[in-house]
Amino acid sequence: MEDTTIAVDLAKCVFEIAVSRRPGKVAERHRLSRDAFLPFFATRPSSTVLMEACGSAHHWGRQLQDLGHRVLLLPPHQTRPYVTGNKTDRTNAKGLLEAERNEEIRPVPVKSVDQQALCALHRLRSAWLAARTARINTVRGLLREFGVTIPLGAGRVASILRQLLEEADSGIPDAIRPALDEARTEILELERRMRSVELQLRALARQIPEIRKLLTIPGIGLITATALVPFIGDVRRFPSARHFASYLGLTPRERSSGLRRRLGAISKKGDAYLRTLLTHGARSVLWRARSLETPDALRAWALRLERLRGHNKATIALANKLARIVWAVWRRDATFTEKRPIEA
Repeated sequence: MEDTTIAVDLAKCVFEIAVSRRPGKVAERHRLSRDAFLPFFATRPSSTVLMEACGSAHHWGRQLQDLGHRVLLLPPHQTRPYVTGNKTDRTNAKGLLEAERNEEIRPVPVKSVDQQALCALHRLRSAWLAARTARINTVRGLLREFGVTIPLGAGRVASILRQLLEEADSGIPDAIRPALDEARTEILELERRMRSVELQLRALARQIPEIRKLLTIPGIGLITATALVPFIGDVRRFPSARHFASYLGLTPRERSSGLRRRLGAISKKGDAYLRTLLTHGARSVLWRARSLETPDALRAWALRLERLRGHNKATIALANKLARIVWAVWRRDATFTEKRPIEA
């Protein structure tokens, strides 16, 4: 096998190629169209191909793996510092070659088609959820201008708005009633789409053993479990549970020097979507634990921490703990078992 590394700067139509046979030296450069991309690699011996983990990277990664190449997807925010001079396609490709030599930069696993499909379902659901929230906020704000308020609760907006539109003396001007009814219909349609995606996720969850095991963990529901598996890919790339929690941005940001160690708020690195889901799951576990007469060890620990540090800090600490439990359950191919609280 030839010891060759090929860096690819991906684009929609034109791909910049940099071929290196020894570190720090570019031996060949090519600028290929989309149609010439795969034929170029089909005629070359097996090589290490570098790409940024950006749009379409996983698709091309699967195609190149089928051709016998070893594909490494590097995080874009970690390769940017290696781009010297002006940012162009040529300098981007050269920067990938330099970044690959840094062992601290961990490649992103190439997602399978099934994993990519799960990710797409989550992206669509998130987009529809954001659109529904925007429409609800717009309706609330418009009605407030006419002295009409809708109680809290996103699920109640459509039904209450319908009642207000059916009442002639509700205070809503006739000029905006048709438009508000269109907004109500749009909210209902977005909710229907979200439910449809959740049904698809539930059906897929039954077919994936890792998801079924993650569902045994408190605070890990259908949405979180079906998001973790495709977005993370292979949990074995994290050597410990702390590395996994750090990847999700749930460990403290450190600013230390000399003999003084400074730990601040969480780093918020990694995928914000996964971190948000784990935080919401931790908050639900904490709220539910307050109503239990004899909480298990995990919930008892969270309640003690809440009394000492407050609700928000306890929530983030519990989210960190849940991330570590996810790593252990997933890595060991086991199910979560609740432990009895330690007697004082």
